[in-house]
Amino acid sequence: MSSPKSLPPLVEPAPELTRDEVARYSRHLIIPDLGVDGQKRLKNAKVLVIGAGGLGSPALLYLAAAGVGTLGIVEFDEVDASNLQRQIIHGESDIGRAKADSARDSILEINSGIEVRLHKIRLEPDNAVDLFREYDLIVDGTDNFATRYLVNDAAVLAGKPYVWGSIYRFEGQVSVFWEDAPDGRGINYRDLYLEAPPPGMVPSCAEGGVLGVLCASIGSIMVTEAIKLLTGVGDPLLGRLMVYDALDMSYRTIKLRRDPERQPITELIDYEAFCGVVSEEGQTAAIGSTITARALKEMIDAGKPVEIIDVREPVEWDIVHIDGARLIPKDRILSGEALSELPQNRPIVLHCKTGVRSAEALAALKRAGFADATHVQGGIVAWAKQVDPSLPVY
Repeated sequence: MSSPKSLPPLVEPAPELTRDEVARYSRHLIIPDLGVDGQKRLKNAKVLVIGAGGLGSPALLYLAAAGVGTLGIVEFDEVDASNLQRQIIHGESDIGRAKADSARDSILEINSGIEVRLHKIRLEPDNAVDLFREYDLIVDGTDNFATRYLVNDAAVLAGKPYVWGSIYRFEGQVSVFWEDAPDGRGINYRDLYLEAPPPGMVPSCAEGGVLGVLCASIGSIMVTEAIKLLTGVGDPLLGRLMVYDALDMSYRTIKLRRDPERQPITELIDYEAFCGVVSEEGQTAAIGSTITARALKEMIDAGKPVEIIDVREPVEWDIVHIDGARLIPKDRILSGEALSELPQNRPIVLHCKTGVRSAEALAALKRAGFADATHVQGGIVAWAKQVDPSLPVY
């Protein structure tokens, strides 16, 4: 229903609905606030979904089922077994296939009457703005800060609104960002996060985990917001952040306002450098103090005295660990609490899952005087690939 806070529909209606489309979308057509006009707008809409992963999977399936006429997918990755716990657009037979191809096949099985455009590329500053201009609305299902800032800034420069979602463990967030929104309501992602959190402060889903079904809850809200924007019904989450806690089963919304400190976005930048996956101190500490998994294995086989410290969390240790290693979670090292537990008489080798957290821990050890400490490039994932392929990778 139109309300004082409704925005004008993003899309003009298509000329007509076919007889088959009337039958297919009948449950939409009999909703007074959506109706034939709203369905025609969906038919005429072009929506770009960034990522066919945890959030992109339910978003793409429901956008297709809703009758969005053109769906674009930005995805360059391949389907992995670990994806299937939450990425429901893919199946076991898709493992090893391009996610974009797998997603397209699932979409067309649901609705063969829509156009699916595949963009098998990594979204970059040199291609994002032109790509966004081809669509009416962007749906951002990415899982890292660098890409989120890129999506935001490119959407601002392209003049496009986008629906943003985020998931972690048992919590999800959704909002709508649109710098050029009418009535002075413009707001973008930098009003929520003016700068990226410090490196290592917010673990990725790969490091921290996510409840699979949370993707369905957040993805469906994102699609709901997309439909509202495309058709001009209801009050979108523009200027509001919705936070969902699955453990409490609670939804709450937080008002967002334009940050007076925020500068206008005039160009795209190096987002990896802006977000810094590893802090400058961690990068500096790792220079000359990084070894490969194979090199660590050679040290062990040669009988060299070495103390292997696993800086992951206990739940990760329970999944897989290196024989002879000792678990000391990163936070205990960064706080200084665990420094007294470390040996002074033999070299220390740190490792985590992929090498990010161990680089941060390495910097703390260097500051504390452990000059010969090193860390393993690629972490236990590299160990499983290079040394012991029988170990599980999570």
